[in-house]
Amino acid sequence: MKKILAAVISGVMMVSLAGCSGSGGTTAATAAPAAASSEADTAETAAKTDTAEGSAEMGEVLHFKLAENQPEGNPITDGMYRFAELAKEYTGGTVNIEVYPNAALCDEASSIDQVMAGTLDFSRVNTNSLAPVVDLFGAFSMPYLFSDMEAKYRALDGDAGTMAFEELEEYQMVGLDYYEAGSRNFYTTDKPITSVSDLKGMKIRVQQTEVAISMVQALGAEATPMDYGEVFQGLQTGIVDGAENDFVSYYTSGHYEVAKNYTLDGHMAPPALVICSRKAWDQMTDSQKEGVRKASREAAEWQRQAMQDYQEESRAVCEESGCTIINVDVKEFQDAVSSVYDQYPQYQELVDLVRAAE
Repeated sequence: MKKILAAVISGVMMVSLAGCSGSGGTTAATAAPAAASSEADTAETAAKTDTAEGSAEMGEVLHFKLAENQPEGNPITDGMYRFAELAKEYTGGTVNIEVYPNAALCDEASSIDQVMAGTLDFSRVNTNSLAPVVDLFGAFSMPYLFSDMEAKYRALDGDAGTMAFEELEEYQMVGLDYYEAGSRNFYTTDKPITSVSDLKGMKIRVQQTEVAISMVQALGAEATPMDYGEVFQGLQTGIVDGAENDFVSYYTSGHYEVAKNYTLDGHMAPPALVICSRKAWDQMTDSQKEGVRKASREAAEWQRQAMQDYQEESRAVCEESGCTIINVDVKEFQDAVSSVYDQYPQYQELVDLVRAAE
């Protein structure tokens, strides 16, 4: 039934969606070099012939587009550029991926629809954004799911990540690798959060996801969904008492200027991932797919470390500006939200795989 539904959705999208176009898959023709009389020309011709033959062995030259909503300079965007560079290298120049940062093609939610419909080739998305379309990915936003970074990627690079990627196939998408998007923590304008009891009655801005809302409510606070672009003003004017995000977003958004109390509880660490349309994937030869997968793996490993480094740099800047970093008893918070897991029994199998990797 899921396969039928996905096929119907995909068909409708291919007719109705527009604006985030990006399906390339174009083939570049290679002209035969002309015969040369000089020894130098002959050598140059031989080199060109060798290159052409290498491309022929790998496959036709393909051109794809990748949508990225983060701006230039962000470690996630840098990871996408690295992925594209390595993909070209490992496919002998036959797979060319052009990265469009800063939502130049479309926003993240639209990019998912377009990849599913086959009108966009690649996109880098967060599992929170993917969950409304492929529900299973909501499991990666369950509170306090990952005990630490090493356990997180043992799970994502292992059975848990594989299970989620297999679900993508029902929606005409192929998952490559998981990328780091930071660990989310609470921050407030006035009253600091030092224990669960401090959250009681607070208005906390959250993303528009069921799991995030359920978690904040379980902690005794009032969950207040709000567009990201409105959060600074909301904090500044007192519409909300606090919000939650990783150090990079806390810093780059300027939220640290108006919400000086940052509590290290690490309640969520949803990863990012690269998705490819089935249409684009099927255009590649086995050798090209192997090269793209190798490129993605190396880029993901590089990006995870780059994001960790940027998190530390962002924290240092925030501390220098006068922000207070608060350590708490995380187990108290974990115990307070244990009931949230009972609300999502459909995630249990995936959650068990994550826990098995600890």
